[in-house]
Amino acid sequence: MTTQPRPFWSPLVAGLALGGVLLLTFLVTGHGLGASGFFTRLAAWLADLTVPGWARSNSYFAPLFVDHPLASWISFEMVGVVVGALAGAASAGRFRIGIERGAGIGGGARLLNALFGGVLVGFGARVAQGCTSGIGLSGSATLALAGFVFLLGFFAAGFLVSALVRRAWQ
Repeated sequence: MTTQPRPFWSPLVAGLALGGVLLLTFLVTGHGLGASGFFTRLAAWLADLTVPGWARSNSYFAPLFVDHPLASWISFEMVGVVVGALAGAASAGRFRIGIERGAGIGGGARLLNALFGGVLVGFGARVAQGCTSGIGLSGSATLALAGFVFLLGFFAAGFLVSALVRRAWQ
């Protein structure tokens, strides 16, 4: 018996829910949402396992270094993201294992493209000193009009690029 997936949430409801989660995160933890810090702390910890002492003396990693990745609050946020995503997908009837891809690309190429894109975005997030959810939604956008305008431009550029890529792949 196959069940049909439930429809997606309205963008308005999803946006209000995200805003509520962001506000609640500030109230409970004193920090905004953002995942790039977790991966930087994990990289510092793994570097210290590989080359002991190097991460602690490195000017980039030293302020982010923790004795264990689970010693940081953001690690528990990432665990919550994974558990929440699995629970949400399962409850909506949308959980399945597979590789999302278009007709013109194979599974291996899709995974390589995803890895390259993820590394590029992760690098950009660290150069910008945080990802858009950490800086844009909980940082500059809430403090200054210029930050809010930048965030809107960022999302507009994302929509434009995705439309161009979709048109090129069809």
